[in-house]
Amino acid sequence: MSTPSAKPKLKDRLAQIPSEPGVYLFKDAENTIIYVGKAAQLKKRLSSYFSEKRQTDAKLNALLQRIQDFEFILVGSEKEALVLESNLIKKHRPRYNVVLKDDKRYPCLRINTRHPYPKLSIVRKIKKDGTLYFGPFTSAGAVRQSLKVVNKTFKLRKCSDREFKQRTRPCLHFQMQQCLAPCCKEVDQEVYRTMIQEVVLFLNGRTPDLVKQIRADMIQLAEKRHFEKAAELRDKLFAIEKTLEKQRSVSTDMKDRDVIGVWTDTGNVMITLLYIRGGFLLGKYQYPFENVWESKSEILGGFIRQFYERTHSIPPEILVSHTPDDVDIIKSVLTQSRGGSVKIREPQRGEKRKLVQMALENAEIGLSEWQAANELDMALLQGLKYRLKMDRLPQRIECFDNSHLFGRDAVSAMVVFDMAQPKKSAYRTYGLTSPVMQDDYAAMAEVLGRRYGHADKRDPLPDLLVVDGGKGQLNIAADIITALGLKGIFEIVGIAKKDEKKGEYRDKIYQLGRVNAVAFGRHLEELFLLQRIRDEAHRFAIRFHRKRRGRSGLHSVLDDIPGVGPKRKTILLTHFGGIESIRSADVDMLAALPGMNQQVAQAVKAYLAVSSNKP
Repeated sequence: MSTPSAKPKLKDRLAQIPSEPGVYLFKDAENTIIYVGKAAQLKKRLSSYFSEKRQTDAKLNALLQRIQDFEFILVGSEKEALVLESNLIKKHRPRYNVVLKDDKRYPCLRINTRHPYPKLSIVRKIKKDGTLYFGPFTSAGAVRQSLKVVNKTFKLRKCSDREFKQRTRPCLHFQMQQCLAPCCKEVDQEVYRTMIQEVVLFLNGRTPDLVKQIRADMIQLAEKRHFEKAAELRDKLFAIEKTLEKQRSVSTDMKDRDVIGVWTDTGNVMITLLYIRGGFLLGKYQYPFENVWESKSEILGGFIRQFYERTHSIPPEILVSHTPDDVDIIKSVLTQSRGGSVKIREPQRGEKRKLVQMALENAEIGLSEWQAANELDMALLQGLKYRLKMDRLPQRIECFDNSHLFGRDAVSAMVVFDMAQPKKSAYRTYGLTSPVMQDDYAAMAEVLGRRYGHADKRDPLPDLLVVDGGKGQLNIAADIITALGLKGIFEIVGIAKKDEKKGEYRDKIYQLGRVNAVAFGRHLEELFLLQRIRDEAHRFAIRFHRKRRGRSGLHSVLDDIPGVGPKRKTILLTHFGGIESIRSADVDMLAALPGMNQQVAQAVKAYLAVSSNKP
C-alpha cells in the first residue's frame, strides 16, 4: 500500500481547498466513505493529515494508507458543520468513525399521553410525536424488567388501543387487581392521570420523591379513616421501596446527571455511561468500538452528539473523563434539545471526580472482557477453518431451516452469524409455495434461489452455508448452488442430528468430497458453534411459522370480500355472531348496520351465496 507521503495528487488538491467551515469525507480505493470529519478551517485540518509530523502516528497511518480520494462540503458555520457531520455519519456509517447502532435496535418505554387512558409500551424507535419516552435501554431484558415492575406496582391498562376499543368485559388483569379496567368501567381520568404522573416519576429515577408523595397521601387517607385506600397506597409504597433498596446512592447532592468515561487500547474503545437520577445509580450502558484512531476528546464529542440525538432524557449535567471537542457547540445543541441549560464538565477533584473514575474503571474492565470474548471467537473460527480445511476464515455463516404443519403454512428462515455471534439484523424469513413434505429439493431450490439468485446481491455472500440435514440434503443444496452459478464461491456443510439408537452421541458434520463425517476429536467447541447456529435457525423458523399460522387461523371468508375491512368485519361478526347468520340475513338487514351501505351489503350477500368457504 502507498504511504501518506506517496500521494502527491491528494497533496496537490490541498491548495484548492478554502479556509472555511465544512465537512470532509475520506474514500478508499472502492470509493467507499471510510471517515467523515468536520473543521472550522477545512484547508488547515486536511493539510494536517498529510504533514510529516502526523505520519509517525501508527493509528492514523492505518487510515491514511486506505485514503485514495476525498471530497468536502462547505457550510456557513461550525454548528452547521457539526450537524452535517452527524447526519453523514448516520447515513454512511464509516468504518473509522465512532458509530452507534441504529436507533431502532435500542428499546424504549413509551407513554402515549394523548390517549385519555395511556398505557406503557415497548418501542424501538423514538419519534417526535408529543408522547413521553424513557430510555433507551441497552438490552431488551432491562426494559422488560422495568415494564414488569411498573405493571406490578401501578394499575395501568395493559391492553392495546385496538383491544381497548373493542373489549366488552374486564380482562384477567382487573380480576388480579393489576388494572383499573378503563376499557369497560368508569374510571376518573384525573385519578388515572395522577397514576401516570407517578409512573413518570418512577421511570425518571425520582423514586425518593415518589415515596415521599405516596407516604403523605397514605397518612392523609388514614387520618380521614379511608383505611382501604390507605392500605392500597401502603402496598404500593412497599413495592417501590423494595425497588429503591436495589438502587445504589452514589452522590450526596441528589441531582440528575450522566457520567461518561472512555478507555482505549490498540485501536479499540469502550465508552461507559453511568445513568444517575436523584443521586441514585440506575443503570450502566457500555458501547465498544473497533478501528478507532481519533483522540479521546474527539471520540467523546462524536459519542455525545449521537447518543443524545436519540433520547429525550438529557440531564442538566454531564460529567466526562475528557473534555469533548467543540464542547461549547455541543452544549448549545443539547440545551436547545432539552429546553434548559446543559453543562458538560471534566471534574478534577472531589465527589464528581470519583464518579468519573468509577466510569473509567468500568470502561477499562468492560474493554478487557470484550477483547477477551473477541479473541475467543477468533480462535473458534480459526479452529473451524482448520477442521473444514477452508481457504478463508468463516466470518459470515448462514443457516436455513424449514417449518410447516403437515405441509401447511410452509416457511423457511435464515439466520446469520458474523464473527461467531448472531447478527439478527441480517435474519430473513420466507413463505414457501413449494410442497415441503413431498419435495425437499423443490423447497430448498425455492429458498436458496430467492436468497442467492438475486442479481443485485443485496446481502453479502456467506463464507459458510450450513444445511440442516445429512448427506442427502447437503448434495441437494450443492446441486442448487451449482445451478445458480455459485459453485466454489463458499463452503457448504450439512449437520445431521445424532441417532442414539445407532450408538451416535454427537451430531455429525458432513462436507462435500468427504466420505465420512468431519472429525472434531477433542475440539468440540467448533461443533458446538455449528449446533448453536442450527438450533437458532430452528427456533427462528418455528417462531415465524407460528406467527404465520396464527394469522391464517384468524382468516375469515369476509376478508376476501371487496369493501369489507377489519372494522366492517368486526361489526358483522359482533352483530350476527357467525358466517351462517350473516349468510341468512337479507341485504336490508346488512345495510342497516353502522358503517355498512347498500353496495357493500349486496357484495357480502352475493359473495356468501356462491362461497362454500368457512371462516
